[in-house]
Amino acid sequence: MSIPNHAQEAQDRYFMMLAIQQAKQGLYTTRPNPAVGCVIVRAESVVGQGFHPKAGQPHAEVFALQDAGASAVGGTAYVTLEPCSHTGRTPPCALGLIDAGIKRVVIAGLDPNPQVAGRGVKLLEDAGIEVTVGILTDQAEALNRGFLKAMRTQMPYVRLKIATSLDGRTAMASGESKWITSAQAREDVQKLRALSGAIITGSETIIADDPQLNVRSTQLCVSADQVPTPKVVVLDRRQRLQYDPKSNYQLCRQSEVLYWREDDLVKLLKRLVSDHQCYDVLVEAGAGVAGSFLKQQLVDELIVYQAPCLLGIKARPMVEFSPLSLAQQLRLDICAHEKIGPDLKLTLQPL
Repeated sequence: MSIPNHAQEAQDRYFMMLAIQQAKQGLYTTRPNPAVGCVIVRAESVVGQGFHPKAGQPHAEVFALQDAGASAVGGTAYVTLEPCSHTGRTPPCALGLIDAGIKRVVIAGLDPNPQVAGRGVKLLEDAGIEVTVGILTDQAEALNRGFLKAMRTQMPYVRLKIATSLDGRTAMASGESKWITSAQAREDVQKLRALSGAIITGSETIIADDPQLNVRSTQLCVSADQVPTPKVVVLDRRQRLQYDPKSNYQLCRQSEVLYWREDDLVKLLKRLVSDHQCYDVLVEAGAGVAGSFLKQQLVDELIVYQAPCLLGIKARPMVEFSPLSLAQQLRLDICAHEKIGPDLKLTLQPL
């Protein structure tokens, strides 16, 4: 396995970026598999490209090799994640690259999945193929934060979404909250749901708002019916809700909803990974649930949609969190900010 040299790096970065663009086409449809892209290059020209569209279907390398045909012989394959070395629902991609006559493989990052974890690289190198690892690794890993974290830690990547006023309020004292933020912001939330294997909410939110918590956007790069349905989890320690086909609440009429009656959120998150292969989790809930996830340091990413309005001191806070001193404050890093319609979207990570 070689480290990229300066002479090749600019070219490798260019073609790996093309592979990342391919991978993005499967971003909403591949769960629980990672989104992966592949580009085949020969004589500095792209001769084949492909992406993994859905679990159970061929991987990116297969589509790229089919696209390249005989032109793949002697070429270089750029892949956003280490080619698999095991037989699952599809054959090993590393063997496919070997059989196609590829002479060099450039990989953004290794696959931490224990079934792969360097074995794909070893297969390629044992076949005499030159392998380069470490091109645009951060950009490629950003596509699969949940999958990679779950493979490394058995915990999912947790995003907490909050819609708030300028003064940090999420609802009036009465509970009225529809709608603080704009239709554009709510449409953007659909992308977060489409990325998620599971959506966690609280029983209070169900009772107050009767949400659907589904993916129904018409503005994704794919139709909503192609997106795997996120598993809804309702935190309900007081056992106020249950499955009932005649319930007044939409989610309670769905038998697939999971009701979590325990206090242990870590146990829940681990179970979502081990039992349900939910690697990306979105928390859409009230101040109490949001505060619990933040206080227990279970949030990887906080997304705040802030509307340019003021709801006043009697309105409900965005998080139930009561530090006694500045030393106990929760500090966050602003990773990105953008305007969504009239609202401000902040993406933050706890420090």
